[in-house]
Amino acid sequence: MQSVNTRKAAGPDGIPGKVLKACAEQLAGVFTDIFNRSLQQSIVPACLKSSTIIPVPKKPTIGSLNDYRPVALTPVIMKCFEKLVARHIRKTIPPSVDPHQFAYRENRSTEDAIAVALHTALSHLEHQGNYVRMLFIDYSSAFNTIKPDILKDKLYHLGLSSSICCWIKNFLTGRPQTVRMGPHLSSSITLNTGSPQGCVLSPLLYSLYTYDCTPAHQSNSIIKFADDTTVIGLISGGDESAYRDEVDKLSSWCSANNLTLNTAKTKEIILDFRKRSTDLAPLLINGVCVDRVQSFKFLGVHVTDRLSWSTNTTVLVKKAQKRLHFLRVLRRDKLDTKLLATFYRATVESILTYGITVWYTGSTTADKKAIQRVINTAQKIVGCSLPTLEDIANPRYLRRAGSIVGDPYHPGHGLFQLLPSGRRYRSYKARTNRLKDSFFPTAIRSLNLQQQVT
Repeated sequence: MQSVNTRKAAGPDGIPGKVLKACAEQLAGVFTDIFNRSLQQSIVPACLKSSTIIPVPKKPTIGSLNDYRPVALTPVIMKCFEKLVARHIRKTIPPSVDPHQFAYRENRSTEDAIAVALHTALSHLEHQGNYVRMLFIDYSSAFNTIKPDILKDKLYHLGLSSSICCWIKNFLTGRPQTVRMGPHLSSSITLNTGSPQGCVLSPLLYSLYTYDCTPAHQSNSIIKFADDTTVIGLISGGDESAYRDEVDKLSSWCSANNLTLNTAKTKEIILDFRKRSTDLAPLLINGVCVDRVQSFKFLGVHVTDRLSWSTNTTVLVKKAQKRLHFLRVLRRDKLDTKLLATFYRATVESILTYGITVWYTGSTTADKKAIQRVINTAQKIVGCSLPTLEDIANPRYLRRAGSIVGDPYHPGHGLFQLLPSGRRYRSYKARTNRLKDSFFPTAIRSLNLQQQVT
C-alpha cells in the first residue's frame, strides 16, 4: 500500500491512492485479514471486482466502437491485492513456460521479440532456394474474450493450486461494470467473460491463457508479444504444406479458446530473395484471403519485404521533426539548457532510438545520416552536445547482449557460445550482410570487442 501510485485515478469506490498510502499502517492489518479470508474461500467481494470503463480512442479518427479501447478503472486496494497474487503466480510458474512470449516478463522487450523473429527468418534465408512467409495475426478484443473456465484448467495444469485457480475464476466472473463518457454514467451490467484491461492481473493471465499456442511443425515459429502474434513459416523447396497447416491449426486453436481472428487486419509479408521467384498462392484463413503487404509495423518497427530500414528511418525522422517544434518553443521561452536536454531525451531521442539494436547496423549510411541530422538540429536548439547515434547504439548492444547471456531461459541465449578458451564468444557465420548486420551477430561482435579491449 505504501508503493501505491498516487497519480492513478480512483476506482468506482472513489477512494484515491493517496488516502491508502497515507493510512497504510492503520489499514494494512484490516486488509490482510480480508485478503486472507478471500483466498481461503476463493471468493472476491463484488465491491472489489466492480469497474468503471473509460473508452480510450485507439486512433485520431473514430469510425466505429471498435476504435475505442475499454480501459477499466478498478479499486486501488484491489490492485494491491492483485500484485500479491501476481507475485505468487510468477514464483509458482516455471520460467521455461512459453519462452516465445516476450510481454510481461523480466528481461524481455519488443526489441527481443523483433530480433528473434528476424534472426529466425534471416538464418533460413541464408540457404539458397529458401523463402519466408511472416503472418502478423490480429485478434478482436483478445483480453475481453478470455473464458474463465478454460483459464482455470490451464492454470491448474501449469501447477497452481486449486484454491488459487478457483480464486482467479471467481475474480473474472460476476464483475459489475459501468461505462463513463465525460459526466455521463451508464447503467451497470455484470460480465462473466474476459479480463479487464486496467487490472494488474490481466496481462499475466492473458499470457498464461495463450501459453499453449505453440507451433506444430519444426519449420515454423510463433513469436508473441501480448496479443500480437506472428507466425513465421520457413519454406524450403517450395513446400508450404507445413506453414498452411500451421495457420489452420492456429485458427482451430482460436476457436477452441474463444479468440476471434480479425482477418481484415491480419497481414502477411513474404521474404523472398530468390533470383527466379514465382507468384505464390495467397493464404486463406476461414475462407478469407489475407492481405499481402510490402511493409508492416511490427511492434513499432517498420519491416519491409526487402528487409530494408529506409521506410522505418523515414517514419522516425518525420515523427522526431514534429517534436523539434516543441523544443524550439521551449528554447524561445528561455528554458534552462539542462531541462531542454532532458526534454530532448524524453521526447525526441526516445523516438529516434526505438528499436535501435534491431535496425542500426543494417541501416544504410544515408539512413544513419538522416537520423543524425535530426540530432544535430536538436543539438543547435538545446545549446549543448548530445550523444550521436553511434554513441547510443554501441552501449545498448552490449547491454542487451549481457542481459541475454545472463538469462538461460531467453530464446537467444543459445546463440552466445563461448569458445574453449572461455574468454570470447563464437562468431556467427553469415553468408549475406542481411544476417551479418542483424542483432545477434552484431551483439556477439560487440562482446568480443569489449573483451579484447579489456
